[in-house]
Amino acid sequence: MTLFVVGTLAVLVLLAWATLRTAVFLRQVQLTFNLLLLPAENIFRFVLIAVCVWLAQSSGQPYAQFGWRAAEPAREIVVGLAVGIPVALILPLLTRWAVARFGPPVYSPVVVRSILPRSRREWLLVPLALVPSVFLEELLFRSLLLGGFAIFAPPIVLAILWSILFGAMHLPQGALGMVAAALLGLLFSAMFIATASLLAPFIAHYAINLLQLVWASKDKTWLESYGANTSGYP
Repeated sequence: MTLFVVGTLAVLVLLAWATLRTAVFLRQVQLTFNLLLLPAENIFRFVLIAVCVWLAQSSGQPYAQFGWRAAEPAREIVVGLAVGIPVALILPLLTRWAVARFGPPVYSPVVVRSILPRSRREWLLVPLALVPSVFLEELLFRSLLLGGFAIFAPPIVLAILWSILFGAMHLPQGALGMVAAALLGLLFSAMFIATASLLAPFIAHYAINLLQLVWASKDKTWLESYGANTSGYP
């Protein structure tokens, strides 16, 4: 159990460090490639996924504790879509309102810009690359930190704690990005607790991220309002 706790926290620290380093890089460099499609980035994610699975197995806890057994997968997919799609439609409206109310600094699209597909080929590859990206976050924050750590504290306490940290890791997206991520973390945690499965929050999380890219590609005025160069986007 010590290995599980220490290893999980180490993965969390490593992911947080990598996220902040990437944020600094994105603010200093104008990308000419899609960050989500870099081979090194994807290898890094798959390695962390493997480490997370190994840590969960080393804990000696049943797979059900980590939400790895879906009793009704079809139902949980529907629940994930029923939650994720409406939230994805609300977020653009919230973003526009917040920017109009508090000014552009309240939100930064730097992360979305870095993974927004630039061609038809990327529109085929980016949705695939989103799978391990979203899965890693859900595996770490919901399976390990919420499910696996539930033997140490009540789930509601863990959900609040890790959701705040989840939001803080979205610092590159500004104050609105952090608040929205923290609230979404609470939502995903509630779905995980309610369904005792990782599938529903994963589907919701994936749908939100993918539809956010679709929205950004259809309405580039929000990028232009931040002084972004959209000439490289179709």
